[in-house]
Amino acid sequence: MKVCRAFVAVVAASLFLCGCKEESQGAITVYTALEDELVSEYLKSFNEKHPDINVNIVRESTGIITARLMAEKDNPQADVVWGTAASSMLVLDKRGQLEGYSPKGIERILPKFKSEKLIPTWVGINAWETAFIVNSVELAKLGLQVDEVKSYDDLLRPELKGRIVMSNPNSSGTGFLTVAGILQLKGKDSQDGWNYLSKLHENVDQYVHSGSKPAKMAAAGECVVGVSFGYAGVSQRKKGAPVLTIFPIDGSGWDMEANALIKKDKINPSAKIFLDWAISEEAMNLYKNNYPIIATGKGGSYEGFNTDPIQQLIDNDFAWTAGNREDILNKWMNLFDVKSEKK
Repeated sequence: MKVCRAFVAVVAASLFLCGCKEESQGAITVYTALEDELVSEYLKSFNEKHPDINVNIVRESTGIITARLMAEKDNPQADVVWGTAASSMLVLDKRGQLEGYSPKGIERILPKFKSEKLIPTWVGINAWETAFIVNSVELAKLGLQVDEVKSYDDLLRPELKGRIVMSNPNSSGTGFLTVAGILQLKGKDSQDGWNYLSKLHENVDQYVHSGSKPAKMAAAGECVVGVSFGYAGVSQRKKGAPVLTIFPIDGSGWDMEANALIKKDKINPSAKIFLDWAISEEAMNLYKNNYPIIATGKGGSYEGFNTDPIQQLIDNDFAWTAGNREDILNKWMNLFDVKSEKK
């Protein structure tokens, strides 16, 4: 994996107020891959409950967040990881970078949404999944109907040559879950997945460094199909864009957005307070405004699903995904990076 480019997108999320209890005072640094608008929306709740804690947010795509955390192993800068892929958490956990912690209310979290350790090293909050964000106006210009773009194989249609935008799996969690999902659907131990990706590559115009950017480009008519994730497409449609969110009938690759406490010499008590809030009922109610599947099993409503959202997800082998992450990313880079957008 390439070392991530330098970035700091720090937002002061609350002001320090004097006279508060000592154990909840101080500043914490939180790394997240949640969408910018969601970070702002969610943090209002935390700020109201804990105005004495400064939350410094570093926000980037999953791949860049993961690479940065790995590079900082011997000198960790983050206190908390919030809303970053569980597949990345498994990698960091294997490297000994996560501190076990059981947030208050963890008994409400479904077993498959938290690490299997007695004291969990990561806890999931919601799931996000591969979706095709299709610009219906631009698709019609190609003589295609929306129901003709409903499977992965449909993305190979000759009419779509140069009309598809995807995310680079090295920088985007959405890109990685999509690639890993395709490899699993086509057979983990066969070459069929890579053969498919090579065919798809012929129709791809560009690989971008954000999971939501393909949806935004489809909304703007800059591509016909953006391979993105559900929330990204639904949010663009709510803004009036002529896009539909289509979940592939083959099944969606997916991952969990998860939280974790970073292992360091001195754990800031405020980091644990943040993690308690991050799986609270109030926080879960915020997550389900945007996601159909949350870690308590009580998700929100979502357009585009023809079935139960959980039934749409492939049988994801997270252990295989984490164990093969570096090999998958390196091979993808060697084969397809020529079409990646410049950083």
